Amino acid sequence: MQEWIIAMLVISILLMIRDMAKTVFSGKKHEKEEIMPLGESHPQKEKVERYAASLRKLADTFYGMPYRKEFLSSGQLNRIISDTSQTVCSRCYQREICWGERAGDTMRCSENLIRTMEEGDEEAIRQVRSEWMGVCGKSSQYFQVMGEEFREERQNLVWDNRMIESRLAVAQQLTEISRIMDHMAEELYDIMPADPQFQEDLRKAFRKKHVIIRHVWVMDKIEGRRQVFLNMRARSGQCISMAESSQILSRICGSPMTPEQGSRSIVNGEFHTVHFVEDVSYQMLYGVARITREQEKVSGDNYICRQEEDGRFFLCLSDGMGSGMEAFKESEIVVELLEQFMESGLSQETAARMVNSALLLKGREGMFSTVDICAVDLYTGICNFLKAGASSTFIKRDHWVESIASESLAAGLVQQLDFDTASRKLYHGDYLIMMTDGVLDALPAEREEETMKEIIMDVREKEPKEMGRGILERVLGYSDYRARDDMTVVVAGLWKK
Repeated sequence: MQEWIIAMLVISILLMIRDMAKTVFSGKKHEKEEIMPLGESHPQKEKVERYAASLRKLADTFYGMPYRKEFLSSGQLNRIISDTSQTVCSRCYQREICWGERAGDTMRCSENLIRTMEEGDEEAIRQVRSEWMGVCGKSSQYFQVMGEEFREERQNLVWDNRMIESRLAVAQQLTEISRIMDHMAEELYDIMPADPQFQEDLRKAFRKKHVIIRHVWVMDKIEGRRQVFLNMRARSGQCISMAESSQILSRICGSPMTPEQGSRSIVNGEFHTVHFVEDVSYQMLYGVARITREQEKVSGDNYICRQEEDGRFFLCLSDGMGSGMEAFKESEIVVELLEQFMESGLSQETAARMVNSALLLKGREGMFSTVDICAVDLYTGICNFLKAGASSTFIKRDHWVESIASESLAAGLVQQLDFDTASRKLYHGDYLIMMTDGVLDALPAEREEETMKEIIMDVREKEPKEMGRGILERVLGYSDYRARDDMTVVVAGLWKK
């Protein structure tokens, strides 16, 4: 099921990329034709929106099905009582009395016994059984058979709820995918031909470098981050580097522009469309220090640190339950899914919810991992934190340290997981310090955060990896230099470009 959901996400995105490629960058087939403006009524946009609407409709169908039940239904109670009486009371000489003139009282007492068993209060169960023994000659057999029938129905209820949870998880996945498709359709088809004066200025500037520009498209996002698509080629026998092209474009735009990740390095004699984006204002460098638990060969902690095309830098850390290979596999699933989802442009909260649903769908009892995400906007320096069962994250700036704590459950435990979220503005020279619970648990009880702040202030290293090592060395000093759990520290520094 998990693989199917991921496949649907990938296929949806590929469909949109294909539609965009067919419509926007069809210059090779129609070199002399102007690309039509992409407006609200564009047929390919409407097609993608229909895909999204179909997924929403399917999700609504799942949401409309019965929800989780905490107690047995009246129909299940009647079935338990009927099967019990058929087994125990069919040959009892008092049957005509109990299920005849006193049938109403017998039914109510039986229902009361089952509800008491559901509540699990042993004292109340003994009291009800004591009252029953005074009126039923086969009370012991009746209780035994009813208990067996009750446990069977409770097990059926557990399986029904597991199916309901799986259905809700799929519905949530479908809803998120449809929302993503709507968002991407809106964004992709906001690409429009550039202002004529802007196009003329670009053509003049590039002509001096022997480059011919055929088409210019722009997409200005709400946040003000400009994107420019240039369909261009160098004159015969000439070439220009992409770095030099970026400098020319930056001068005309009045803001720093850079080629999208993975773009070609030069402009040659063939027409190609190059995607330029507004350059970020900050850069991040990170380092990791880790120690494996004693007598274990594999750490149960996993992490990812990467910059996405939209200018976000993600740091994700996950601690699998327990230690060793099983814990490693659990946390590995979490970070791999987070990486795939966020690479597709999802927000950290959407990605975390989809990961939680995927863990529930796997259906392994006791499989859960912490989720700790820091997403830094490299344009603004704003960092968004999301935590599920994770240890505190620390921000170091000059001569003070702030902690971002969490009290939520780990991913994979419950269907509707509540995340702890926060947001902070980071500045040049700030450090983000993430860690797994094995690090804080090694510090004095009830003073973990205060002690960690003192340790961070005491570390003099500036390079992120060396800072992480310095923190771990000082932490080990509090535990006789023994690692009683996996320890991972991720340190990232923010600097102005």
